[in-house]
Amino acid sequence: MTKIIAFALAGLASLATPVFAAPGPPTKLVVIDKVAIMQGSKVGQDVARQVQAIANQAKNDLTAQGQALQAEGRALQQQVAILAPDAKAKRLSAFQAKERALQSAAQKKDEQIKAGFYQARQAMEQALGPILQEVIKEKGANIVVDKQAVVFATANSFDITAEVINRLNQKMPTYKVNLNAPPAPAQPRQ
Repeated sequence: MTKIIAFALAGLASLATPVFAAPGPPTKLVVIDKVAIMQGSKVGQDVARQVQAIANQAKNDLTAQGQALQAEGRALQQQVAILAPDAKAKRLSAFQAKERALQSAAQKKDEQIKAGFYQARQAMEQALGPILQEVIKEKGANIVVDKQAVVFATANSFDITAEVINRLNQKMPTYKVNLNAPPAPAQPRQ
């Protein structure tokens, strides 16, 4: 019986012995800062400038329409007291339809701006892929980490962000934001 226990323990010990795998290539890590790339590149700044200009124009247009609608609403409030009930109902209904149309137009414009920005970002990331592959190959790296995931580092020599930005600037200095872009996919609710 003790021989069986000893044999079982020896079998368990052999399972716990580490098996050494054949050594692979050494790990070489590089870091990129995707936020800095998107904000610091010429194309990122171009897209941000276009989106801001489009948003400002939409805000100005919608504000002007909203002010006109408010003036119409104040005039309507003064008139409803003297209108017949059926005329009053028609005027109020027409005014509410205008309010809904303005809200709908504002929502549609917002969705267009978001979709245009999303499409621009996708185009930037598509252009970034081959650039990253080139730099990674040149550096002999086999792991890329986003700087946001780095908790602590003692050197910045592995950060390739500036080099990637320079190459992206050469490959894609501008991008035309398209407001007729397909809608961005819905983000999952957290």
